[in-house]
Amino acid sequence: MIWKPNVTVAAVIERDGKFLLVEEETSQGVRFNQPAGHWEPNETLTAAATREVLEESAYDFEPHYLLGIYHWHAPESDTTYLRFAFGGEITAHHPELTLDEGILRAVWLTIDEIRANQAPHRSPLVLRCVEDYLAGKRYPLEMLVHYD
Repeated sequence: MIWKPNVTVAAVIERDGKFLLVEEETSQGVRFNQPAGHWEPNETLTAAATREVLEESAYDFEPHYLLGIYHWHAPESDTTYLRFAFGGEITAHHPELTLDEGILRAVWLTIDEIRANQAPHRSPLVLRCVEDYLAGKRYPLEMLVHYD
């Protein structure tokens, strides 16, 4: 058997003291997550983050830095994830777009709201990524090298 983690990207986006999360329908019920998803073939990690934010929240996102790389094993599905989380800025909103299947809505929450309501988080990485953002963790995008 060959083991390989699922590579995902996520975006931690703050605006006016609130963080962008998406409320989504999952096999474990309704959960909150950063705009996030799987890295697809022939795509850079930053392009994947930009795509996922648009698909899940209808916002244009420009990654400015790598926030961190996170490993998490989901016990309910026995799946291992390797998450690349990015920080950056929103450059536009497209409220006319239909969100990805399973995404109920995009919401802006304060850190206190995120901390107070952890039970419906998709994973422990939701809070951890926001905490790392607040701690000032920032790594240059040049750390990521894509060869064509």
